[in-house]
Amino acid sequence: MQDVGKIHRYKLGGHNIIIDVNSNAVHVADELTYDLLSTVMPPFPIKLDERTMSKLMRFYTEEEINECYAEIRELFAQDLLYSSDEYAEYASACVPSPTKAMCLLVAEDCNLRCKYCFASGGDYGKGVRTKMELKTAKAALDFLIKQSADRENLEVDFFGGEPLLNWDVVTETVKYGRELGKLHNKNIRFTITTNGLLLDDEKTDFINKEMSNVVLSLDGRREVHDNMRVTENGKPTYDLVIDKIKDLIKKRDYKNYYIRGTFTKQNPDFSKDVFALWEEGFDQISVEPVIADSESDFAITEKELPAVFAEYEKLAKMLINQRREDGKHINFFHFMLDLDAGPCAIKRLRGCGCGNEYVAITPDGDIFPCHQFSDKSGAMKMGNIFDGTFNLDMKAEFAASHIYNKPDCFECWAKFYCSGGCAANNWNFGKDIKKPVKIYCELQKKRLECAIFLKTEDRVQITD
Repeated sequence: MQDVGKIHRYKLGGHNIIIDVNSNAVHVADELTYDLLSTVMPPFPIKLDERTMSKLMRFYTEEEINECYAEIRELFAQDLLYSSDEYAEYASACVPSPTKAMCLLVAEDCNLRCKYCFASGGDYGKGVRTKMELKTAKAALDFLIKQSADRENLEVDFFGGEPLLNWDVVTETVKYGRELGKLHNKNIRFTITTNGLLLDDEKTDFINKEMSNVVLSLDGRREVHDNMRVTENGKPTYDLVIDKIKDLIKKRDYKNYYIRGTFTKQNPDFSKDVFALWEEGFDQISVEPVIADSESDFAITEKELPAVFAEYEKLAKMLINQRREDGKHINFFHFMLDLDAGPCAIKRLRGCGCGNEYVAITPDGDIFPCHQFSDKSGAMKMGNIFDGTFNLDMKAEFAASHIYNKPDCFECWAKFYCSGGCAANNWNFGKDIKKPVKIYCELQKKRLECAIFLKTEDRVQITD
């Protein structure tokens, strides 16, 4: 007998959407199909029983029901509905891999004091503000080259705090990386994340020449941004950064950038922030939920989830209407989804690769699974680039962290899309990288529903 899988059904924007969990097939169904699949499950008999037929014939004809049921049985036979799990066999392939990406915390310091900052204002809760020396940055790139084995394409992200506070180290590190790349036949792709406050013509030109991507922090509406993103003296910053950010993106020809905002329970109408950013001329936008302890006065808790869900749905519909009105497209990060190809099997099983293919380096040369694990406790420290230590057992633990050994994930319909959630969130809130945080699971599932709705809307429009 066929190994019976699972489906997920939901309604959004006038569509009845059915997701086959294991095959990732997405079906836009009529009411009868939707109703039938709420009534019958595999193994599908040749004919429906009399009770089911009698119930359905109050709304549909016998011919309609039989025709629809035959189509359901055919989809089941084709493994496109309640399909068997073909991913489990890849779980054993979740083994340590060469490192291909690195986050350089060039400044554990910041010129802003954002109220929601997960890094405690830039110093990661350590109480000491430090900047990375050039020798450390160079040693980090040497470490990356060594750990990358035969990987040709590598990535390095300059992060903080605020990396522009250590500008000379950024520029010299890029120069050194270009030399290393030529020497070892590697292509190092540099990126940077900045609040934009220190941008000037020199920095803008360098970033646009050398950085493959740039992430710029801006929360949306002026009043929302200024409520959270303030200077060390508590002064608002929107007017200090908006023109600098616009200038950088304009000179970049509006390519390979993201505006990265954060929403909290103080701005539950965050769809307005997305469109405020659009009105300022940005079309690559990420506005993400705050990561904060539930006791903080801006944290999103389970109480806020219904309003957040409604806002995500509202945003999805607004994006569709905006496309129809002017034909222009806002690329909202959390609604990005490729239904045709998407990530490979291994990535579907274990996600971003932190602690395995990706690491973060602090100003002291300490190695962490990613920047969000770097805190004053040092509990998740993997080693140090100067003393030659690198915890391969921890690396193997991250490599083997996949949805088949995460009990909360195994039965979830979204498992092949989110891959078990953010390991750093799991650790920071539950001290277990294999136990997802419920509230972030719920947010992820709603975003996925909206993303799939957007894709189905596109395709229905095309076929119509």
